[in-house]
Order: sequence, then structure tokens, then C-alpha cells
Amino acid sequence: MAADGTIAKGVSSATETQRETPLRFIPILVAAAVASALSTAANAGELFAGLHLHDVKTPLDDSGLESGVDVSLGFRGAGMGHLLGAELQPYAFAAVNTAGNTDYAAAGLEARFALGALYVRPGVGIAVHTGSAGKYYRTDKIAFGSRVLFEPEIAIGTQVSRRVSVEASWVHMSHAQLFGKENPGIDNLGLRLNFLL
Repeated sequence: MAADGTIAKGVSSATETQRETPLRFIPILVAAAVASALSTAANAGELFAGLHLHDVKTPLDDSGLESGVDVSLGFRGAGMGHLLGAELQPYAFAAVNTAGNTDYAAAGLEARFALGALYVRPGVGIAVHTGSAGKYYRTDKIAFGSRVLFEPEIAIGTQVSRRVSVEASWVHMSHAQLFGKENPGIDNLGLRLNFLL
């Protein structure tokens, strides 16, 4: 072991990588669950696919360390009531990062508000991820401080046809310092295409 702790740091990093490897299968498992849900709820919701720029630096996060594009697949269930005139829908999706950085899966509840030809769709959920859950800042990847994160999101979109809509989407993940002071968060910006089933 070097006086500056270099070997210990390398061993710690290797151990963390080994511990995180099985977690990389979480988004695949969620995607499989989404696909199986389609067979039982084919005419009760919508399928969506998205492309998001990963870890875009915004005033809402303290990150900007990771790169790549998140490719996502998800399912939005049938309406389960209304809130302030908006239809409430449960959702679940998985996102895989093209650069081998943090993958994640999330589930939650969204509300769709009609605004003339446009709509706004805010949502809030819980996410699990394959990145570092470390409690201390890193320079090579995001140390989220927790394996489980809050996942607020918002989209602005429009109907392209009776069954297809397209939307600009923002997805944020962090834990609001509930699990420690290390809470850099992450913001992903992109587009989603929605298909009514």
C-alpha cells in the first residue's frame, strides 16, 4: 500500500464495481416486466420510448460528470382518477446508458394537463440505479449517496395523431439529502414518443 493510499483506493473501486455489476440488470428486468404488463393491459395504457442526454448540467444538480444517451422503454397505465382536471396515470420505465454510465429504472404517478393543442405531464416516482451509491464525491462518476432516489419529471407534448404523441422531457433523480449530505443529483433532457394501445 502506497503512503497516499493509492492501492487501497484501487481495491475499494474494484470492490464497488463488482458489487454494482449485478445491478446493471435492473433496467433489463424492468423492461421485461413492462413487456409482460403489455400482454395483460394492451388496451388500457400506452407504451413510450425515449432518448435523453445523460447528466446535463443544470442549476438543479451538482454533477455533470457522466456522458452518453439514455435509451428508455416504458409503460403508462390506464387513468386511475383525476386531480385538478388532469388524468392520473401510473408509469414505469427503464433506461440504459449508451456510454456504460448509470442505468436506472423508475416507477411513479403522472398527471396529464391539457393546454389547447399542447399538454403538460408532471410526474413523481422512485428510481433505482446501477451507478455509485457512495457517500463521498468522486471525479470519475456520480456518487448519488443512495441506491434509491426520488424521480420527479415533467414533459411538454402534443398529439401527432389519435394514437401517437411526442414530448420534450426532463427527468431528475436525487434523494433530497435524506440519506446523507452527498446528493449531487442528475438531470436528463430528451424526447419521448408515446403510443396509445
